[in-house]
Amino acid sequence: MIHLRDVTLRRGAKVLLDAVSATLNPGEKVGLVGRNGAGKSSLFGLFNGTLHEDAGDFSMPQQWRIAQVEQHMPETDEPATEFVLGGDTRLMELRAALAEAETSEDGLAIAHAHSDLADAGEHDAAPRAQSLILGLGFQASQLDAPVNSFSGGWRMRLQLARALMSPSDLLLLDEPTNHLDLDALVWLEAWLKRYAGTLIVISHDREFLDAVTNVTLHIDRQKLTRYGGNYSAFETLRAQQLSLQQSAFSKQQEKIAHLQKFIDRFKAKATKAKQAQSRVKALERMEKIAPVLADAEFTFEFKEPANLPNPMLAISDASFGYRSEEGGEPLTILSGVNRGVLAGQRIGILGANGQGKSTLVKTIARTMPPLGGSITEGKGLAIGYFAQQELDVLRPQDTPLEHMVRLAREHAAAIGASHREQDLRNWLGQFLFSGDMVQQAVGSMSGGEKARLVLAMIVWQRPNLLLLDEPTNHLDLNTREALAVALNEFEGTVMLVSHDRALLRSVCDEFWMVGRGKVAPFDGDLEDYQRYLLDEAKRVREAASQSAKASRESNAAAKAAPPAPAPMAAELKAPAAPALSSADQRKAQAQQRQALAARAKPLKRELEQAEARIAKLEAEKAQLEASLSQTLPPSEIADAGRRLKAVGDELATLESRWLELGEEIENLAVSPD
Repeated sequence: MIHLRDVTLRRGAKVLLDAVSATLNPGEKVGLVGRNGAGKSSLFGLFNGTLHEDAGDFSMPQQWRIAQVEQHMPETDEPATEFVLGGDTRLMELRAALAEAETSEDGLAIAHAHSDLADAGEHDAAPRAQSLILGLGFQASQLDAPVNSFSGGWRMRLQLARALMSPSDLLLLDEPTNHLDLDALVWLEAWLKRYAGTLIVISHDREFLDAVTNVTLHIDRQKLTRYGGNYSAFETLRAQQLSLQQSAFSKQQEKIAHLQKFIDRFKAKATKAKQAQSRVKALERMEKIAPVLADAEFTFEFKEPANLPNPMLAISDASFGYRSEEGGEPLTILSGVNRGVLAGQRIGILGANGQGKSTLVKTIARTMPPLGGSITEGKGLAIGYFAQQELDVLRPQDTPLEHMVRLAREHAAAIGASHREQDLRNWLGQFLFSGDMVQQAVGSMSGGEKARLVLAMIVWQRPNLLLLDEPTNHLDLNTREALAVALNEFEGTVMLVSHDRALLRSVCDEFWMVGRGKVAPFDGDLEDYQRYLLDEAKRVREAASQSAKASRESNAAAKAAPPAPAPMAAELKAPAAPALSSADQRKAQAQQRQALAARAKPLKRELEQAEARIAKLEAEKAQLEASLSQTLPPSEIADAGRRLKAVGDELATLESRWLELGEEIENLAVSPD
């Protein structure tokens, strides 16, 4: 159980939490919400021990194991599976202990290490790690790829998998959905629902919070309030609370005014002085109810498009993909695409990770040429493009004002907008870039600030077609809601790729499915799509499991099978000789077979002996491992550990010799000379 009693938490001179109290019970799934800068990440620091309370008492069970996602970008050539396995620190410690015990030939330590490894789940650790990696959207072919071979977003997915791999009593997740596509997000929700420990998650994804949490902690104005229920329940309860608070405040103000009026009227009259004084004391004793202070909401709207071509786009027999920089064959992602885009459509683009959603959007946005076919644009088409990586359209070294000045030079005349610096400053102010922020380098800004700058630039251009690729990745809940409202009031066409299901539901009225190299209408809603994603993820995991199983069985069969009969290569390699009669040929072949058999006989006998010994040792190893799980005297445990080490070493030697014998017999059959 986690207890906060009158806890005060500061960052520098700023008070983030002031004398707050709360209790979290084991197994609860908690959503931590509040405006950016309210102190959510600092409270995480208190939970994980990197920060300490400035006043009050904070406590949690000392034996609890804590897991969280490391925020740094991993830089290692380690294979993906091994990197994720490293998240299970207990397993890694036991592996190291076993290696040390074997080096020192300490039988008792070897026995204990094997027993502890069995308890820690060593037998299925790699499959569990690979299941996490596949669930987060990686392909089976990437399981052993070096971590450094992946882009930044994919490496952060591996960091998430590493945290999930770690056995924990408390799991802390700070914006875990930022780098995930919808398919990985649906999988993560299902995983977290099965998680047995206590979960505390910071997220700006309303539907994600609704799916995985049953308690909400809200930070507001240095106070921490616990609400029972998920995010939607919290919104309802808080709205009711604020309404009651405002009503109580209004009634109290009326009472205060009435008392004050009596005091002002009768305080000078001797006959009423006693009553007036009693009312003064009543006012002093009254516990004042605070007024509801509404936060200034961020809102914006898209300007009315100058024109609305219809159709906006016509895509005919198009192919999308990437051209090789070296002039080689292009990589085709989508082919045979035939779609039309009309004025006013609201299209949500769905598809599993890596299927080509961003490729489609980038090509329509003119940042990539199509590989084939044609894209015909309507006259006067004006595209507003929000790239998944904001820096695809931003320059890190430039300021927001420099971005707007450059944009105005390029487009002001075409759209009839002012390019005066003060007007551009005022425009940026509408998107919360005020004062010195307009002169701050974009590269030093947060993800949310960069996203707002891209939105400011898009809105200023008065587009009639919006192409939005994961626009909510770094936006808080209030900004997401402002975006949803603005998109619903937008008169042009919207094409949206997003893992934010609340945004997709509120904005889109039809969906395209991108998958298996095609783009087609999706006949269903988001619930149907989520079921499809879960079924598809299950199919991929089962296929990967079957493939791995088949590979293991094939390797085992290849090792166990006797050498296949080989053609009489000696005949083919022999120098040309006079033609033999059929009887002489049969005689020669018989002699060659006898010679081969004679040479192979001792090798086959040794192979059979090795196989018999391997089977016996494997049985003994299983018996020893079983005995170590029982209660034995220390001397017997040590003997068993030493014997287990000896058996393992002999098995390794025999298996190596077994492979050599198999190769020798096979080579002998092919080249008997």
